[in-house]
Amino acid sequence: MIVAFSVAPSGTPIEEPAGTGDDASVHTAVAAAVKVVRESGLPNHTSSMFTEIEGEWDEVMDVVKRATEAVARYGSRVSLVLKADIRPGHTGELSGKVTRLEGALDTLGD
Repeated sequence: MIVAFSVAPSGTPIEEPAGTGDDASVHTAVAAAVKVVRESGLPNHTSSMFTEIEGEWDEVMDVVKRATEAVARYGSRVSLVLKADIRPGHTGELSGKVTRLEGALDTLGD
């Protein structure tokens, strides 16, 4: 399965994590989440709005949960947006889907 998710804090943190303050942006909290994803060892890709991760249901959801918990330190609330493509028996789809799309674009021509 592939899961695309976005997680961000809101509200006032219970305690002020390192690297935050009046001029802090959500990028510090998002970096904490992305660190969890990258350390998971699962195939992943981060863009400007979402992080995608590929693996089995339980392992992917565990990473999403831990990434959400990492962000929770930065606010009294956490917003999580999640979209999943559940396709049993298929792996390598994080790049495979993009490869097929590029091939389809090539066949369309100008």
